[in-house]
Amino acid sequence: MAASLVLVSFQMQRELPRTLVSLSPPYQRGIAPADYEIIIVDNGSVPPVDPATLDGQGPDVIVETVEKPTVSPAPAINRGLRLARAPLIGLWVDAARMASPGLVSACVKAARLHPRPVIATFNYHLGRRLQYFSAAEEHTREAEDALLASIGWPENGERLFEISTLDAKGGLTGPMIESCALFMPRSLWDELGGADEAFVSPGGGAVNPDIFIRACELPDVQLIRILGQGTFHQVHGGVSTSGGAGLMEAGKAMSREYFRIRGRPFSSVRTLGWLYDPASKTVQR
Repeated sequence: MAASLVLVSFQMQRELPRTLVSLSPPYQRGIAPADYEIIIVDNGSVPPVDPATLDGQGPDVIVETVEKPTVSPAPAINRGLRLARAPLIGLWVDAARMASPGLVSACVKAARLHPRPVIATFNYHLGRRLQYFSAAEEHTREAEDALLASIGWPENGERLFEISTLDAKGGLTGPMIESCALFMPRSLWDELGGADEAFVSPGGGAVNPDIFIRACELPDVQLIRILGQGTFHQVHGGVSTSGGAGLMEAGKAMSREYFRIRGRPFSSVRTLGWLYDPASKTVQR
């Protein structure tokens, strides 16, 4: 087995099945079902995720139900990391993020490029604008369903790029604040200590950026950015992507919690790293 995919889910009855389709054969190309597993950590959904409804997804799908969930996903993240059996682990803190068809294969290949790789995929939001700004207005679940229907998803997963917006102010070579499908060898996850459970705010606050920032600060690691692939966020009422009047206050609370824990202001990773294009099999160093 080459990779374990750890997905943390909460009240994603609409979104999780789509994410699983996007991570399963025949949608995921270039990797055999036996080469990876999917671990879903259900962090208190009502009703809980039913493993019986996930049969036939392709790879092994393991559902772990958190009996005493917290508003922060940090403990659920660490629970999923402990369950992972493969030498390479990809983390989805938000299981509402669908994948492009070659994402898993690309990350497995990128892991062979360096002994200590931090493999970052790019984040996209479904819709013509980032959901921070549109989710409270025009980008409803119904509008999103219509967008997906307009490209005939899931038959042609590459077309997700046509109906989405890149969540990166500086583009593909600019500063990165987080990766919503972050892959690292198990040894690096262990060295990092997983998610810091001091992040206790709803949605985890900056727990996902903190993972990425700390990973890039580990000694002798190599950041590898994956080109031509990505994850695509479905609107689901998430703390940081729902928009509306509470967005600014949520951002302030996230920054305060990060400063309290780390003793420094919140800042993105400006290291460019390597650019890996799986389509052309090239690496720009």
